[in-house]
Amino acid sequence: MDLGLKGRRALVMGGTKGLGRSIADSLAAEGAHLVISGRDQGRLDAAAAQLKTAGAASAVGFPGDVAVPDDMNRLYDAAVKAMGGVDILVLNHGGPPPCTATQMKESDLVTWFTSIVVSPLRMANLALPAMRAQKFGRIIVVGSTGMQHPISYLALSNTLRASVWAWVKTVSGEVAEDGVTVNVLAPGSILTDRTTETSAKNAAAKGISVEQVLADAAKEIPAKRYGMPSEYGPMGAFLAGDTGSYVTGSMIRIDGGRVRGMV
Repeated sequence: MDLGLKGRRALVMGGTKGLGRSIADSLAAEGAHLVISGRDQGRLDAAAAQLKTAGAASAVGFPGDVAVPDDMNRLYDAAVKAMGGVDILVLNHGGPPPCTATQMKESDLVTWFTSIVVSPLRMANLALPAMRAQKFGRIIVVGSTGMQHPISYLALSNTLRASVWAWVKTVSGEVAEDGVTVNVLAPGSILTDRTTETSAKNAAAKGISVEQVLADAAKEIPAKRYGMPSEYGPMGAFLAGDTGSYVTGSMIRIDGGRVRGMV
């Protein structure tokens, strides 16, 4: 299937590893131009070289830290200079530390609000005017099933990501007639570094092994296994292409059927 991505220009935040890299890999395979961001220039350079080998029309990495909102301006400007514009924007960032709702600290809410809400929305607001003017744009939020189905030990993530989900539902209705789509691609039980880290902390709190935490969690998944990042990115490419032109304001879950709700 031709997704219509050849020559499209994509900016993928956090594109060196994990879920962001999975989307970048899928876009590269379709012949898109890529700018990826991260905090380590060495990793960025290595990932960009691999993406070019995988089929990207071009690929380059620029540093940017979501904890520093002004970095978003510099990153967006660098992407426009490198590619001539941004057709596809993937909003992605690291997650906050695990905690229960009663353990949340006000200082953590303020700190992580910048990384999870302020910086990604700033980046989107930088990209939207040109997308609307050219009558084409794709914004994909790397979210979490916790936006709809709160995860017990990720209260800080649940709380802040829900704000982004509300923004997606609002802005998608404002820009749809201009050919711009905005969606959440929500992973659930995907085996990434983040999954291993949160499982380790959960294991320590329960006094059991990480392997036991992962095994217990897998039992709750209808697929009876964790998903791999390679099973996540292709849906991002589908949403980014011509194939995703009539999908907007939606949350697409990739979770092996773990979320059982009908909403």
